[in-house]
Amino acid sequence: MSTFFVGEGNIGSAPEFQEFPSGNDEPRRLLRLNVYFDNPVPRDGSYEDRGGYWAPVEFWHREAEHWSTLYQKGMRVLVEGRTVRDEWEDSDDNARVTFKIEARRVGILPHRMQNVVMRARSRRAATLPHRMQNVVMRARSSESASSTAPVGQATDQASSPASKSKKRRGQPPSA
Repeated sequence: MSTFFVGEGNIGSAPEFQEFPSGNDEPRRLLRLNVYFDNPVPRDGSYEDRGGYWAPVEFWHREAEHWSTLYQKGMRVLVEGRTVRDEWEDSDDNARVTFKIEARRVGILPHRMQNVVMRARSRRAATLPHRMQNVVMRARSSESASSTAPVGQATDQASSPASKSKKRRGQPPSA
């Protein structure tokens, strides 16, 4: 049995991508995320986390390999899917139960985002973020600016959407 789930949280570790053969069909692709779903409660002008929890998120999709390069530790995401009871045995043969989330959608929220680069539209329709090519996160205020790093395929300044629009208008791109 499962329950509909929508939650906002932070990715806690690097995404894991796996591919499973499926006979003569296209292989099944899985993206696993470890997400901390917090519960911020206002207190004395700031927020305090009360009742947050970690949950494994499984996202089965043909674009999972590409998306594993976009998602990164610390990113704020919105997860929509269903909770599923997962029964298993530990190394001592004790029965264990945990809950995981089978995601239908995992949206990247713009917190700490510095730059997003879209690739050209293709004829094939897919679920968002299908055209996202590069995401750059801002450093946390307590971290140094050198920790800002692009994710996915890097692009140069000359290929940014802003510089392309200037070229279309006959203006040289800014340096």
